[in-house]
Amino acid sequence: MTNASYGAESQRQGKVKGASTVRITLNSNRRKAVRRRIIAAGAVSLAAFGITRFITSDEAPRDSEAMLRASEIMEEALSAISDARAAAVLDPGIDPNRTGLIGPEDSPLTTTPGQLEAKRSTTNPNIAGLIARQLEEAGVRPGGTIAIGSSGSFPALLVASLSAAKALQVHAVCILSLGASSYGATDMDFNLLDIYSVLQRSGIVREPPAAISLGGDKDIGLDLEPEVRDALTRKITGQSIPFINEPNLPRNVETRIQVYQSHAKSGISAFINSGGGYANLGTSALALQLKPGLNTHVELPPKETRGVLFEMAAAGTPVIHLLYIKGLIEKHDLPWDPIPLPRARQSPAGLRGVVFWFVCITYFGLILCVLAPLGVCSRH
Repeated sequence: MTNASYGAESQRQGKVKGASTVRITLNSNRRKAVRRRIIAAGAVSLAAFGITRFITSDEAPRDSEAMLRASEIMEEALSAISDARAAAVLDPGIDPNRTGLIGPEDSPLTTTPGQLEAKRSTTNPNIAGLIARQLEEAGVRPGGTIAIGSSGSFPALLVASLSAAKALQVHAVCILSLGASSYGATDMDFNLLDIYSVLQRSGIVREPPAAISLGGDKDIGLDLEPEVRDALTRKITGQSIPFINEPNLPRNVETRIQVYQSHAKSGISAFINSGGGYANLGTSALALQLKPGLNTHVELPPKETRGVLFEMAAAGTPVIHLLYIKGLIEKHDLPWDPIPLPRARQSPAGLRGVVFWFVCITYFGLILCVLAPLGVCSRH
């Protein structure tokens, strides 16, 4: 072979070898790309599988239709209360949603300071849905009986609790305490008893309160002016409602337990505490450790310091504690101080269906984006 021929052959072989190297590099890159896309598709599939398993399994929150119904009933109740307050001059600075459930900061009925934003947050109709769900989680069933102890500090929570009871078709036995913290039911002309009366007239609740106390210091209104105590006492006794006026904590609690039991159509399935009433919480610092919402296991203080909540817990009754509103709101993803008020939200069963189909459509769209380029590569 001549030198010229040998050079041409070497150049040809070099080109072939170079082309082969390029092909090997391209094939290697394509294989890596394919692996990356397959891994990505697997990750997307795994995530979609996990989400769909959660929203269709018992691990997901199982919200009932009663939740939606409770929220709708509370909307009706808020409308009735707003109508009842139509002639009143409501301060838009403190009650921009015109619920009629936000009272003045300071009044003859005010016993302790309160947080305005917390009071307004409890007027959200979906609070009633939350209470309905927690009652169901506590084992409350239609035809059962629940006990409610409510101070005037969070009147909207009384409305929400009674709305939840109606939605679940359970009998609610209420004991009211009229003293209130700032921005609660602090209007002397529209206190907690007046609010309850509106709910009676509108059909939200059928029976009058089982008993009433003045609330406040020692549950006998020691922090109220004497003329205020006298006016409230006349209002209570004038409606022939049993009046609890007992400063001794154990005797007061015993009286309340007897009232609840005597009005119960069956055993008491749950107890709802609304506010920080002396008789409902007692004097133990353990009350500060109660978590907001449903409590099924409660550390018990000495008997002489127990309020109704702890006595109910001692008897094995689930308790729903409604006082630390910020914690309750954050835990259950509800809006803080909403303006305007949210509407009763779609039933969660329907929401789960929407989420399921959203996940499915998103999944197939992502899979198409990830795997479609592989088909293009294979054709080339």
